[in-house]
Amino acid sequence: MIVVLFCVITLTFVLVQLAPGGPFTRERSIPPTILKELQARYNLDGSLWEQYTTYLGVRKNSRGEYSGLLQGDFQPSLKYRDRTVRELLAQSLPISATLGFAAFLLATTGGVWLGSLAAVRHHSPTDTSAMLAALFLISIPNFVVGPVLIMLLGIKIRLLPVGGWTEWSSLVLPAITLAGPYVAYIARLMRTSMLEVLQQDYVRTARAKGLSEGRVVYQHALKVAILPVVSYLGPLAASLVTGSIVVETIFNIPGAGPFFVNSIQSKDVFLLEGVVIVDCLLLVFFNLVVDIAYTWLDRRIHLE
Repeated sequence: MIVVLFCVITLTFVLVQLAPGGPFTRERSIPPTILKELQARYNLDGSLWEQYTTYLGVRKNSRGEYSGLLQGDFQPSLKYRDRTVRELLAQSLPISATLGFAAFLLATTGGVWLGSLAAVRHHSPTDTSAMLAALFLISIPNFVVGPVLIMLLGIKIRLLPVGGWTEWSSLVLPAITLAGPYVAYIARLMRTSMLEVLQQDYVRTARAKGLSEGRVVYQHALKVAILPVVSYLGPLAASLVTGSIVVETIFNIPGAGPFFVNSIQSKDVFLLEGVVIVDCLLLVFFNLVVDIAYTWLDRRIHLE
């Protein structure tokens, strides 16, 4: 995890610095002396190696201090002046995480149930309907689903808020919009895996012992069939927790998504690094959780 995080930090920093333009050149024309002072203020006036080591915190900055990632300092934002990257992330990430967690629960619950139902009733109208519904959810992008839900449930019926972040009801429409495609992905993955597991010998033995179909499916087959889904849930959780740019824009949610886009457009290297670091940390953490969860779901797997 440490090696992966270090490689991601290094690669992101180098790519942003090698990109054309700079964080201060996108504004109105700045005199060379003022530009030099700004670069020195943010420790961007040295070579690429000097800037990188200063950002990591292994080299003293212009104030003669060690202040970087190793000291827990994410540096100030170059676009949002007088605000640090830590402050921006602390403000936006909890909102994105709340939205992502709600969408994750909807996607996991709906996808596993829909896929299991389709597999148990293989070659039936239920199976066909479930897969058609999954195909529909995958085919319709969320920038279409979001406005449709706003028009139907927010404007015509006036059942839910159409945007903003004020109360729990503001979470419903964006969570449904964000979870829709992932319900379909999980359902298709779950159906394929469940069909394979239901043909295993131990499942036939459980049926031969006279167990009900519900006990066979949910107590014996589901734990093994869900393993491929669990592998997919690790990266999915990291992606959803860090937020969706499109959904947050449609519903006017002040999450981390807009910061990510703005940091790329304005070449705000420190803010972009902060968002990437958080995303990478979540990704490796959830993948670790998935590996550990394997031992609980399938007793044949052991950690060494």
